[in-house]
Formats: sequence, structure tokens, C-alpha cells
Amino acid sequence: MEDQQQKVSLFGKLKSFIYQCKIVLRVTKKPTKQEFYTIVKVSALGMVAIGAIGFVIQIVKQLLLK
Repeated sequence: MEDQQQKVSLFGKLKSFIYQCKIVLRVTKKPTKQEFYTIVKVSALGMVAIGAIGFVIQIVKQLLLK
């Protein structure tokens, strides 16, 4: 009996997930070229910043451990 309830619960969760995915897909839109380029620039800037911070940390670590 409990196994049957778990299957129903699992099916209900899956059905709810699919419904929520449909809602998200209806609301989203394709970005314009300008929006896309802005997203690319911000993402690249973030990657460069994180890489620079990692590089500085690595250099400080090497200088302190010598």
C-alpha cells in the first residue's frame, strides 16, 4: 500500500515539474543582439576578474611559502 502511495506521489511531483517548466518556457523570450552581447561582455569580465583574483592568490601563496 505504501509503495503505491510513493508511486502516486512521484507521478504528482513529475507532473508538477513539467507544468512549471511549461510556464517558464512561455514566459522566457529570446534575447536581442544587444542583450546577448551585454551578457557576453559581463560574463567575460566576470571570468577575467575571477581569474585575476586566483592568480594574485597563487602569487601571494608562493611568496609566503618560500
